[in-house]
Amino acid sequence: MRLVTALILLFATDCPAPAQDLPALPLEDHPRWEAVGRLNTQGYNRRGMCSAALVAPDLVLTAAHCVAGRDARPERPENLHFVAGWLGGRYADEAAVASYEVPPEAYARVNLDIEHDVALVTLARPLDVAPLPVGSHIAPPFAVVGYHDHRENRLSARFDCAGALDHALIRIACPVRPGNSGGPVLAGGPDWKIVGVITASVAGGTLVVPVDEWVRERLVRGAPYTSE
Repeated sequence: MRLVTALILLFATDCPAPAQDLPALPLEDHPRWEAVGRLNTQGYNRRGMCSAALVAPDLVLTAAHCVAGRDARPERPENLHFVAGWLGGRYADEAAVASYEVPPEAYARVNLDIEHDVALVTLARPLDVAPLPVGSHIAPPFAVVGYHDHRENRLSARFDCAGALDHALIRIACPVRPGNSGGPVLAGGPDWKIVGVITASVAGGTLVVPVDEWVRERLVRGAPYTSE
């Protein structure tokens, strides 16, 4: 499925694309979602931000296009930095990026295949933040938690998103903006588990790459994955 011409990839840069807003997460709820953070990029003549989520003490889940430049070339790991629970200059923990991996299918044909738009980022050190569990039961309601270009310093979220599988992706009805890309989509509330990663905005909703075996096989020992 090639949808690149019909969608808006959601990496926040100096030239954001138009989209809608997610509402601000209440401040009292921020401590529960400290595993969600900003993956910041500062490359040559370019700064950007994606959302991402800690799935093990030193492992972060995000989108493949969040670790690639505008020409789809791999970003240098030293240009990437993860900040967990960022809130107006405060944060739960932070670390530089040591390395990252994307599925071989993501750029097998040069252009991004959004069905494989996921990445696992290894941090330079473990963080003192409880990771979010990863699940496999894909059913609404879905939750979206992350940062976007209209609210870069505070988490935004929805916990009532309708949605369903759409071929190899999940299509949910909640709006997203640049910066939300790479952020977690969760299901199974109130015990929310990550079931996918935001890849793009399309007319009438958001496209999500489901967590697949490529991701599960690479989770380090101790990562809170469940099959529920």
